[in-house]
Amino acid sequence: MNDKKTTHFGYQQVPVEEKAGKVAEVFHSVAAKYDIMNDLMSGGIHRLWKRFTIELSGVRRGHKVLDIAGGTGDLSYKFSRIVGPEGLVVLADINESMLRVGRDRLTDRGVSGNLVVSQADAQYLPFPDNTFDCITIAFGLRNVTDKDLALRSMLRVLKPGGRLLVLEFSKPRNELLSKAYDTYSFRVLPFMGKLVTNDADSYSYLAESIRMHPDQHTLKQMMENAGFANVDYHDMTGGIVALHKGIKP
Repeated sequence: MNDKKTTHFGYQQVPVEEKAGKVAEVFHSVAAKYDIMNDLMSGGIHRLWKRFTIELSGVRRGHKVLDIAGGTGDLSYKFSRIVGPEGLVVLADINESMLRVGRDRLTDRGVSGNLVVSQADAQYLPFPDNTFDCITIAFGLRNVTDKDLALRSMLRVLKPGGRLLVLEFSKPRNELLSKAYDTYSFRVLPFMGKLVTNDADSYSYLAESIRMHPDQHTLKQMMENAGFANVDYHDMTGGIVALHKGIKP
């Protein structure tokens, strides 16, 4: 009898201990062109989704913010401007290639002093309890092997009253939109990935990982089960993306 634990990597089942490495390979492959592909894939709308995330964060001057799966640093850049020299932003990502691109990009934009870069696994965050006023994870939770473990880890390092914001692709509400989105995800995205990054397979995985991610209500329940209070979510672009917010009691 084979009792080896498996998890999903897109539509494949892989041993649990192999998923993180496979995800790392995907992002290592696309890191250099990640920002270009984000703009192409979303028509630039991802900037509006992130702006709304920042508005709901409640982050103020002097706050400490953890940007998990922060990648190329879009949110970290904005937060560094808000928290000022008295505050702190930690740009965290499990993937060294993405982190390097993000660090270089933020340095080029003049961010220093209140920014720290940390290679970290969302499931085992290397920070003390009750450290951060706000945690964001944008388009990263679906790549985490054990999402429940990661949510509990985030709760631990938040200060009481602190906020978690999860920005992630979700489930469109409209049947026609859902079908059009499927066609776009499984035909257009890999084609664009091939043209821009010479890597269709990574973008096929990204499309599959979106479909395997919990829907809006399920993720809300997962956050509540992890211990978050006042959990709610906002659908954007017809439910293609949802922003979940929870508070540490």
